[in-house]
Amino acid sequence: MNKVTVIGSINLDRTIRVKEMAKPGETIHASEVFSAGGGKGANQAVAAKRSGAKTAFIGAVGNDDAGKMMRELLGYEEINLAGIAELDKVATGQAYIVVDEKGENSIMIHAGANGKITPEHVVKHADLIKESDFVIAQFESDLASTIKAFEVAHQAGVKTILNPAPAMRTVPEELLKTTDVIAPNETETEILTGIKVVDEESMQKAAAKLHALGIKVVLITIGSQGSFYSMDGQSGIVPAFKVNAVDTTAAGDTFIGALSTVLKPDFSNLVEAITYGNKASSLTVQRFGAQPSIPYKHELN
Repeated sequence: MNKVTVIGSINLDRTIRVKEMAKPGETIHASEVFSAGGGKGANQAVAAKRSGAKTAFIGAVGNDDAGKMMRELLGYEEINLAGIAELDKVATGQAYIVVDEKGENSIMIHAGANGKITPEHVVKHADLIKESDFVIAQFESDLASTIKAFEVAHQAGVKTILNPAPAMRTVPEELLKTTDVIAPNETETEILTGIKVVDEESMQKAAAKLHALGIKVVLITIGSQGSFYSMDGQSGIVPAFKVNAVDTTAAGDTFIGALSTVLKPDFSNLVEAITYGNKASSLTVQRFGAQPSIPYKHELN
């Protein structure tokens, strides 16, 4: 099984369930309010660990109750926490999530300690990266630190997976040069490439633009349709498993974390790994919350 290191965000999620999204100026009743572990980085690490990967994390939390809770939750998963800094006078990252009865969500994020990771902190924990098969990153934490992590990985021959979320219109060239796999959703793909994703042909055009930046593997997650892939002139759609979705929070993170656990570093089993990731995310969307919804390997088997 692979060794995976994630650099990125750790959030305490505050989730509100409603019948339908509130309109501007409208006051509505919530059916449920709860807190759980979250953050795209932490979600991806939990997904990788629950699928059997030896998992480490590079990031930061505040020296507050939320930070203590997140360290306890990740420690319970037996994720290597050596690379997680505990910062004074900084709040732990938090996300406020509204989920309607159709399973769609709206998310607002306060970065907090996630924005305080430094390249120096990454260098201090470079061994975690060098010992890995894959390094995963997103855009919910300090960008300069992500660039440094991918540079360390590239120099060590470690493969990198970039989940460009929340999307940026201009991604630094030095990051793209060290990205082996990029995994945006439809909206993020359009922001990155300027191409609206409406069918397989448009996905192929978008993938071509991303390949032109030097990225070997392009994955586009397309919700209930599944996942599009493009590599070495080959492309296609791996269908999703048809389920009754109640909450799509962490579905994409589960896909990436689970995929990284089984994907071979030479990408020779890409379609098989995508299928595994699709299966994992199909279980996630049938449950509420971010990390509480992420499945374990025995459930997928």
